[in-house]
Amino acid sequence: MSSQVIDIVISGGFGRMGQAIQRLALQDTCFRITGLVESAELVARHGNTVQTADGRQLPVASYIHDLHPSAGSVLIEFTSPEATRKNAAESAELGMKMVIGTTGLVGEPLEEIRSISKRTAVLAAPNMSVGINVLLGLARKLSAALPDFDVEIIEAHHRHKKDAPSGTALALAGVVAEGRGTVPADVVRHGRSGIAGERPKGEIGVHAVRGGDIVGDHTVLFAGDGECIELIHRANNRDTFAAGALRAAKFIARQQNGFFTMLDALGL
Repeated sequence: MSSQVIDIVISGGFGRMGQAIQRLALQDTCFRITGLVESAELVARHGNTVQTADGRQLPVASYIHDLHPSAGSVLIEFTSPEATRKNAAESAELGMKMVIGTTGLVGEPLEEIRSISKRTAVLAAPNMSVGINVLLGLARKLSAALPDFDVEIIEAHHRHKKDAPSGTALALAGVVAEGRGTVPADVVRHGRSGIAGERPKGEIGVHAVRGGDIVGDHTVLFAGDGECIELIHRANNRDTFAAGALRAAKFIARQQNGFFTMLDALGL
């Protein structure tokens, strides 16, 4: 890999995010796409090559090593937690760096990736848009400044989204809890039904909405006595996330090892 061009492998290359990343990367001379990773089922269905918008043929494989990536190239990963776990281990063995945008990545899989970052550079974030990362910082500050306000987080996504609540909603709950010196496990409540009782002080409500083709809406509501503050972010298309992922790839390509987030890539 030259100092000017960053070789990238896109995992989940046939998915909505993978296609958006391909399109933007092909328009950026900083990047060279060297292959796509997909499930064995999709590779069997679509074949081991795909034609890009500019007429080139890209190799497609279900195992990263079959693409023969160069050491120091960057894997951009938008798949499932289990696939991410496998791909992260394989790419680390190949000397690759990683940008991980997989949602629902918590617990043991996330800890494994943190451990891998001791050997290579990894950037992981549930949401790669600039606006969302600014929102995370604002939510933390407001939470600390308004300790007596009730906080509700509402997220909405398209009908095809598999995980709920979104990784971004969980990240928002995390920074709100952090701003108040608590931990999410102790204060987060997912939805309400029936005779739910009076709202406990300090509770953080998290609610998921699914429908249509909503790309991603997130609202953080701070409700006090006599006044409310709402922080709202709406993604109108996936390009904002794809552009963020490529910005993260440029950042992580310059790092040797360590675990990073989009806040690091954006200098926030």
